[in-house]
Amino acid sequence: MAGNRPLIKHSRKGRRRLLLAVGLLAAPVLVFWFSLPKPLFNDPLSAVLLAADGRLLDARLAADEQWRFPRLKSFPNRFFQVLLQYEDRRFFLHPGVDLLAVARAAAQNLKQQRIVSGGSTITMQVIRSARKNRSRTFLEKVREMFLALRLEMSYSKKEILALYAAHAPFGGNIVGVDAASWFYFNRSAEALSWAEAAFLAVLPNDPGLISGMKNRRLLQEKRNRLLGRLHERAILSTLEYSLACAENIPTGPRPVPRLATHLLSTLTAVKPGECLFQTQIQPRLQEILLRIVQNEGEKLLAKNIRNLAALVIDNRRGTVAAYVGNVTRDHRAEHGQDVDLIQSPRSTGSILKPFLYAALLHEGGLTPRTLIADTPVHFIGYIPENFDRRFRGAVPAREALAWSLNIPAIHMLRQYGIPRFYNLLKKWGMTTLSRPPGGYGLTLILGGAEGTLYQITRMYAGLVQLAMGDAGKRSEIRLLPDDKIRPLPMSDLGPAAAFLTLEALTEVNRPDQEGFWKQFNSSKWVAWKTGTSFGLRDAWSIGMTPAYTVGVWAGNADGEGNPNLTGLSTSAPVLFDILQGLDTGGAVPAPNLWLQEITVCRDSGFLASGLCPAVSTRMPRESHFTQVCPYHQLVHLELSRRFRVDSRCESVARMVHVPWFVLPPLPEYYFRRYHPEYRVLPPFRQDCAGLVQAESGRQVMSLVYPEVNTAVYIPVDLDGKPGQVVFEAVHRRPETTIYWHIDDRYLTATRQFHQIAVDPAPGPHLLVLIDEQGRRLERRFRVLNRSR
Repeated sequence: MAGNRPLIKHSRKGRRRLLLAVGLLAAPVLVFWFSLPKPLFNDPLSAVLLAADGRLLDARLAADEQWRFPRLKSFPNRFFQVLLQYEDRRFFLHPGVDLLAVARAAAQNLKQQRIVSGGSTITMQVIRSARKNRSRTFLEKVREMFLALRLEMSYSKKEILALYAAHAPFGGNIVGVDAASWFYFNRSAEALSWAEAAFLAVLPNDPGLISGMKNRRLLQEKRNRLLGRLHERAILSTLEYSLACAENIPTGPRPVPRLATHLLSTLTAVKPGECLFQTQIQPRLQEILLRIVQNEGEKLLAKNIRNLAALVIDNRRGTVAAYVGNVTRDHRAEHGQDVDLIQSPRSTGSILKPFLYAALLHEGGLTPRTLIADTPVHFIGYIPENFDRRFRGAVPAREALAWSLNIPAIHMLRQYGIPRFYNLLKKWGMTTLSRPPGGYGLTLILGGAEGTLYQITRMYAGLVQLAMGDAGKRSEIRLLPDDKIRPLPMSDLGPAAAFLTLEALTEVNRPDQEGFWKQFNSSKWVAWKTGTSFGLRDAWSIGMTPAYTVGVWAGNADGEGNPNLTGLSTSAPVLFDILQGLDTGGAVPAPNLWLQEITVCRDSGFLASGLCPAVSTRMPRESHFTQVCPYHQLVHLELSRRFRVDSRCESVARMVHVPWFVLPPLPEYYFRRYHPEYRVLPPFRQDCAGLVQAESGRQVMSLVYPEVNTAVYIPVDLDGKPGQVVFEAVHRRPETTIYWHIDDRYLTATRQFHQIAVDPAPGPHLLVLIDEQGRRLERRFRVLNRSR
């Protein structure tokens, strides 16, 4: 055993020596393999916005103040063909280092006694760019060759060409062929001509030549020599060569296009890890929209309306076709010009009314002709009014929508239900509804909600898509091709309800603030809606055609109100200016498969009975409208038709039985002002006193205020004395005297104008009105505790 110990010791030394030898041999291999930096390039990129056809819309400097565009997936073959002829003809033959080129460069340098050629391959130039163009020393050249060999082992030739194209210098702070193509020729690298490709191929060799007339002549000569080489190698025909040489070279970089500044800002904010944004924007339409917004914005500025935004959606493609988020001026931040108002939540005004109308049509809650009350209503701390501060008594639902009347919209919302409509809006894409339904109340339909121009225009485009498609269509409006958005389930409405809503909006005819009637006429089929928020802070206009949906918002970004700011006078002219430049695509055809005809009373829009003149109206096939007309009744008149009678005071043989359209007293009071053809019920003949006594007060009188179960708030005046509240009533015959009582205490009598000012004590009360015929109307109300 002892004799074996030297052998064991000797074998251990041998293994150590072997391992040491292997380590010494492997070290260079490991150094070589791990010598390539990872990542090879870590330079920041510019944010770039492209149109649907690849055209540059806008761009931002990279973080290091360079114009360095992200590489597209496409391959600029013409540029690479020219580049290889100029820089590295044996690129696909060598392993990263061209020994023939190195030998030739060494001979030239020795002959000239100075460095005139480096013999660098494209792969070596990629390494030089990755090492930030360090000083050209012999040792640095060796490192570049060493790393070039390593680079070729990990990257394909095509990938190395792409790296060169993305990081080569092209003068000033322009880096990469993608940026250079746009800055010098306003086109992508894939669309370069032979002359343009040759220009960009020679420029990185000496980027400073782009400045100065003399330098540009040298640059042109270098380009033409390269074109001659292409001609010699039969890459260019004689004609192509002649035409290419005739092309002028650029005098310098072009300014960056600023066609969608706010859109690029929004995209970089919501997608912070991305730099290249390929949109579906149509560049010609974008230029038109930008020009209109800028021109109209300057006009509005004279009225102290400082901001304007517009959006165009292509309904057939389901894409955003043009996007201008704000006007652009000097001192942009001063007036909020940096804010993208297409994405900013604003008060919706009355712009949501069509969706409520469509929802009621779909479920059979009304017909287009159904009368909706338009009379004064009161809520605690809130008294809504129509924009023109008038009441019409009762208005067909279709006209109430076309005229954008507020009071009928409130009645429609109460009928449909606030929570139901709230949930419907959220389902259709209004993510800006941040409060619960009760937090909005009835103001949800009058501007209490918050919405963005982008969301609301998408919803209107969904109406058009639905009206022109089938019942199962799900609307998709995309800003970017790869947007992973949830489709708008507008099919909840059905094509018929969507079409009938658009049809009503083709008849938009609204009063302006002075009370005059205005209507925008156009030879094109356009359904459109305007909206104005409370306090005159937001002006909306949405226009729909088969091809496009256009949304316009005007106002002040800081929320400042303006007496000149209304949808009709401010944003609607911009809307129609935009529509005039669009091929709108005819008219939306009626989806007859989804429509049905029903017979309704001509005057009321409810289902016809035998007592009214009947007309046909279209309704969604899936709806079930069942309400029979409550306003037509059979009236018994004497032969002269001047007085009402019945069998207790006149024989049946001497009666005339006439169908009569009778509204309740309160709607009738206002309705008569706008409808001179309306006939008031004749009075009872004097000898029919029993009929007068049998007639209830509700049939001849109505209280405008207080309403049923109203809580009345009476503030204390500044002098500390209690204020007063005005109660108002109407009578079918205004000249009739009405006697007013509260809690069995007589107050006063009124004639013609039935209003009184009172100061009841806090607590519950009973108001009683008695007319001179003894007809009685009662109303209970409660007075809240007074506070200053």
